[in-house]
Amino acid sequence: MKSPFYLSVAALALGAGMAHAEKLTVFGPWLGPDQELVEDVLDVFAEQTGHDVSYVGSDSFEQQIVVDAEAGSPPNVSIFPQPGLASDMASRGFLTPLKDGTGDWIRENYAAGDSWVDLGTYADQDDTDKLFGFFYKVDVKSLVWYNPENFLDFGYDVPETMEELRALEQQMIDDGETPWCVGLGSGGATGWPATDWVEDLMLRTQPPEVYDQWVANEIPFDDPRVVAAIEEFGTFIEDDKVAGGRGAVASTDFRDSPKGLFSAPPQCMMHRQASFIPTFFPEGTEVGLDADFFYFPAYESKDLGQPVLGAGTLWAITNENDAAHDLIAFLQTTEAHEIWMANGGFMTPLKSVDPSKFKDEATAKMNQILLDATTFRFDGSDLMPGGVGAGSFWTGMVDYAGGKPAAEVAAEIQSSWDSLK
Repeated sequence: MKSPFYLSVAALALGAGMAHAEKLTVFGPWLGPDQELVEDVLDVFAEQTGHDVSYVGSDSFEQQIVVDAEAGSPPNVSIFPQPGLASDMASRGFLTPLKDGTGDWIRENYAAGDSWVDLGTYADQDDTDKLFGFFYKVDVKSLVWYNPENFLDFGYDVPETMEELRALEQQMIDDGETPWCVGLGSGGATGWPATDWVEDLMLRTQPPEVYDQWVANEIPFDDPRVVAAIEEFGTFIEDDKVAGGRGAVASTDFRDSPKGLFSAPPQCMMHRQASFIPTFFPEGTEVGLDADFFYFPAYESKDLGQPVLGAGTLWAITNENDAAHDLIAFLQTTEAHEIWMANGGFMTPLKSVDPSKFKDEATAKMNQILLDATTFRFDGSDLMPGGVGAGSFWTGMVDYAGGKPAAEVAAEIQSSWDSLK
């Protein structure tokens, strides 16, 4: 059942668009198949409103949108892969706040709605917080992958709490098996998979506001709570818990690490990684049959709900006209989400979508994890300054996997952050 506010925003705004058709330019990071998918959505919007809509994609979106804004020639709507850049542009006066009531709609209609409002709210030129970003198309990272045949052969049950997961680890070790495959290798980006681990564990050991303080450096990287989360990651890569032993973690490529689930005999039983990882499973692997996943669970004893780590794209108005506001209103319709759902590669926190409209059952199952979330937080390293989130945090986690103490690693990362000020 849609709220009256939903109907007023969607119907009235779209109706106004029909009466005053305008040109609308949309700029984002999607090229190739993803560009075709977003254009399918925009085509329906254009048909319903009469607006003349054009989309342009670029693999250098983050650089180009700043250039365009500074030159005074930005698109009407921009699609940001990371909130940090949107926040920077809002503070420089390059974004237009979304219409009043949009935040209320998000809180009512999105699972963990407060999280999505917070992620799209930034300080403007006058240092006043306003809602600038609307999230549409989300990815989930808090997943553990496994081979159902292995679990069946050994009689393992899917854990529902972190306590059960840690007990399952021990059961696997007692059976002579190795619980985890972990690989941090990624060429020049080596180390990033460990940052996801630490972020997930921060959300499972600390309240979300502490996570936010950490990501914003309002508490230092070497705060004992952050160091504890790094050390918690260390308990998952002890020699008897990870394929090849701890010494192999940093040198194993993340694209190769899940293959141990499918070897005979299996090299490991579980692999924690985001929703994209089936791309690197052996050819012919069918998710739901040959591979499956479960939610990386929270500690029942800590009573922190069901936090989910992920990423996503936010849509913001960078050159205001009525059509831009109409597009944001259209993205609030169930139809706008279900169009892309049916074509695949799309997840959403919108509670009103019909799960049967997803292209496959695996995506529907992942999306249910998103809908069950009590808290959603964006990938922390993507919100940190590039020199930290895509620099010292990566290298520091490689050093930690190699044996350097967590406190020392965290202090070095904080030092790198301080050097940017």
